[in-house]
Amino acid sequence: MELARRLAPGASVVLAARRPGDLDAELAELRRSGAASVHSVGFDADDLGSHRAVVDAIVADHGPIGTAVLAFGILGDQARAEADAGHAAAIAHTDYVAQVSLLTVLSDTMRRERTGTLVAFSSVAGVRARRANYVYGSAKAGLDAFCSGLADALHGSGVHLLLVRPGFVVGRMTAGMTPAPLSSTPAQVADATMTALRKGRRTVWVPASLSLLAVAFRLMPRAVWRRLPR
Repeated sequence: MELARRLAPGASVVLAARRPGDLDAELAELRRSGAASVHSVGFDADDLGSHRAVVDAIVADHGPIGTAVLAFGILGDQARAEADAGHAAAIAHTDYVAQVSLLTVLSDTMRRERTGTLVAFSSVAGVRARRANYVYGSAKAGLDAFCSGLADALHGSGVHLLLVRPGFVVGRMTAGMTPAPLSSTPAQVADATMTALRKGRRTVWVPASLSLLAVAFRLMPRAVWRRLPR
């Protein structure tokens, strides 16, 4: 919502969620933020077969999509995922497969208009999968690679993809967890994303210093890496 609020002024905003009827507060907030109009539609990220129909309906009802923000995902339970194959697959499905499906549909739709911006969220967890959350980390690693390739494929098409790589974000997904070093808030992530969009960048680390930490992660000896607590 922090990013949606910043994108709202003068725009026609469509929020897509599994329970669109529960978005009254969010829709009201976007109106207060200056949106020209606000709408909600039903969307289940894990229902891959519905992605094309949802995007086509949005375009038919509201016109070409200017900026699409993919802001869904689950952290999952690593301990459970190590024994429950279904849970491990569910994490990978939501955090990687569903993202790939929707990004493909959106990029194909935007290519036809030769304009538009995609915003996808990777994570520092995808730099190198850690013992403490390797299922989630591996999904983010796959998404990061996919987005990097998609950005190159979109070059010259008029469509732009911004890949956001935040560290630990203090929010609903991480509620109850002790913040990691170089943590950020949703507001900080939204501010950094808006700055990157204005500058036409392809990637942005949040905070920026994480890019240096990522280099250290890749170089760290495996014997040390596997003992990191998180």
